[in-house]
This record gives sequence, structure tokens and C-alpha cells, in this order.
Amino acid sequence: MSGQRSRGGSSDHQRRNRTRSRTSRAELIFSVSHLEHLLRDGHYTQRLSANAPVYLAAIIQYLTATVLELAGNEAQKIGCRRITPELLDMAIHNNALLSGFFGNTTISQVAPGRR
Repeated sequence: MSGQRSRGGSSDHQRRNRTRSRTSRAELIFSVSHLEHLLRDGHYTQRLSANAPVYLAAIIQYLTATVLELAGNEAQKIGCRRITPELLDMAIHNNALLSGFFGNTTISQVAPGRR
């Protein structure tokens, strides 16, 4: 009897109506609800758009991926298998845009004044 549905229709119904988190709907790694919690507790504004934490999570994920990719390239250049704080510092300071963005940032365990 082809074309006949199984009697367990509730599993099909549950599969269609299963709730998904905002993080998974936006296909992000960084938690949207956690960032919303931080934004609300920080009292940065009186009103907060529903899209603001999603946008912020996407930006943070993009910056993290970019910095880690550049640090991985630096590690490959010198033959290391691990990304160290020194490699993160080199990756940021060798990129003009990231160097300006992270200009006043201190990276732990890196000697100051290596510019």
C-alpha cells in the first residue's frame, strides 16, 4: 500500500513544530540568548530590538573566525601546530583593519611594545 501514511502521525507533527533556538535559526555558533542577556543586564539602552543580539552574535563570530584564520596562517608560516597568544598578536598587528580595530587591546601573555 504505497502512499499510505503510518499511524504514528504525532511524530511527523512533532518534527514540523519543533522549536528551534534563535542561534540555530541564524546558523550561528555564539549564543544569541546569552548576548541578549548581557545586553539587557548591561543597561546599554532602554529599548532593545529583537535583531540586535542576533546581529551582535554574527559580528562576534565573524571577527573570531577571521582572527583565528589569520593566526592559523601565521602558525603554518613558522611551522607551529598550535595557536599561541603571540601568534594571535602577530595576526592582528599584521592586518591593517584588525590592527586599527584592536589598537588599544592587550593580549595576555604577550610582551608589550612589539609593534
